[in-house]
Amino acid sequence: MSGIILEGEGVIKRSPTQEKKLQRFFKKYGWGYAFILPSVLVFAIFTLIPAVWALLISFQHYNFVWDGQWVGFKNYVNAFTFGDGVFGQAIKNTLYYTVITVTANILIALVLAGLLQRCNKFWRTFFLAAYYLPAVTSAVIIAISWRWIYNSEFGLLNYVIGLLHIGAVRWLSDPNIVLNSIVLSTVLTVPATGVVLFNAAMGGIPTELYEAAKIDGASYIRQWWKITLPLIKPTTLYLAVLYTIYSFQVFDKVFVMVPTGVSDNAQFIVTQIFQNGFESFYYGIAAAQAFILFLMIASVAFVQFRLLRSDVEY
Repeated sequence: MSGIILEGEGVIKRSPTQEKKLQRFFKKYGWGYAFILPSVLVFAIFTLIPAVWALLISFQHYNFVWDGQWVGFKNYVNAFTFGDGVFGQAIKNTLYYTVITVTANILIALVLAGLLQRCNKFWRTFFLAAYYLPAVTSAVIIAISWRWIYNSEFGLLNYVIGLLHIGAVRWLSDPNIVLNSIVLSTVLTVPATGVVLFNAAMGGIPTELYEAAKIDGASYIRQWWKITLPLIKPTTLYLAVLYTIYSFQVFDKVFVMVPTGVSDNAQFIVTQIFQNGFESFYYGIAAAQAFILFLMIASVAFVQFRLLRSDVEY
């Protein structure tokens, strides 16, 4: 073998030529690998290894005490039957929440970013900062604020509708409207990331395209439809995937806002994972539900990439 020297019986030693190649490699790239090594170790220890371990226990019997017994796909089957099939209802609620909130966030961000493009630099900067404020505020604080707004006795929303002589509504304790109350709280929270990114994407479109469209007599709506939307499609794809992941993983808002004991209409996938894993200690079933969630997110993201991918460059 080239570059390998055999010494004695069964002993293999690298040739000086191969050692020099390794020395040159580490001399040239060693510092780069040394700098990324801490990040790689942190990722491996706190993300990769726990994810692999969760995948393993999703195929094992792990109810509070781990006995190492392999059960195959039994946990995945039990994920849908455990607790009278609440997980199925949680999937429906999560899909309903995701479709409405992602669509609303994209549309609201598009409209607001389009309006900001028509403002001068001062007001554009002011509104971008104002819109981005919720993004740097703790999600728990925002959820607590919405819980106060929805309070059936002294909440702001019931006070406002009371001025119209409408009776108090149990926004978070009525099983028939609790899901829509959670959806509404997300829709009415300005999608800060979307506004900022759409504004940046629109600002990067060459003005010559709009000037040419004006010369051809295109209206503002037609310019928006034929120029703006196609050229910001990569940003739309990124935000659609980002908001979809956030919506599928909704937990903190529900955990803070919804009182314990409200019907299955307030159950979401992650709340089910939390309850099964950290309250009932059925870790195997919770791990299986977590990977079902992963497969759902990956499938939706794949479809979004297929529908919204674009090769447009400008």
